[in-house]
Amino acid sequence: MIMMNNTESYSQGKARKVVLDMVYTAMFTAIICVCSIISIPIGEVPITLQTLAICVAAAMLGLKRGVLSVVIYVLLGAVGIPVFAGMSGGIGVIMGPTGGYIIGFILTAAAVGFAADKFDRKLLPLIISMVAGVLLCYAVGTPWFMFVTKMDLLTSLGYCVFPFLLPDAVKIAIAAVISNRLNKLIRL
Repeated sequence: MIMMNNTESYSQGKARKVVLDMVYTAMFTAIICVCSIISIPIGEVPITLQTLAICVAAAMLGLKRGVLSVVIYVLLGAVGIPVFAGMSGGIGVIMGPTGGYIIGFILTAAAVGFAADKFDRKLLPLIISMVAGVLLCYAVGTPWFMFVTKMDLLTSLGYCVFPFLLPDAVKIAIAAVISNRLNKLIRL
């Protein structure tokens, strides 16, 4: 029987953690991709399940891996893989009217992931962070939409924020419950 010393055991444990981190990050990137394809067009900015998937990913994975999963999603779309709403992709989508919201998803993941790590994935902090994260996404996306379309603030809010308040609230509630329950069952 071969005996491993503590250094070999530690190295194997660390390698296993790195591999699991990559697998979880890739898995949630894939979930975000699938959820972004599911969309209801209601104008310039469609209703999708991206927000729900991003909130769950960050709540489950925490700050580092949650943000990384969203950054990979954005990069996949930027290079032309059709992972954005309506099965679109390419740098043109990011430079287009909805590009600010896509970039804002990174801030959403950062807010939720930070709270997940800091407050041990408790339900109320997750809900608050998801609301804050979506507001950050609006705060980045709406000015970009205004810049690209040359619309004023009130018109832009009418296209990009007001119609999404209720759907985003529902997605936040679902994401908070899903991630809270899953975190009780499994720790990623």
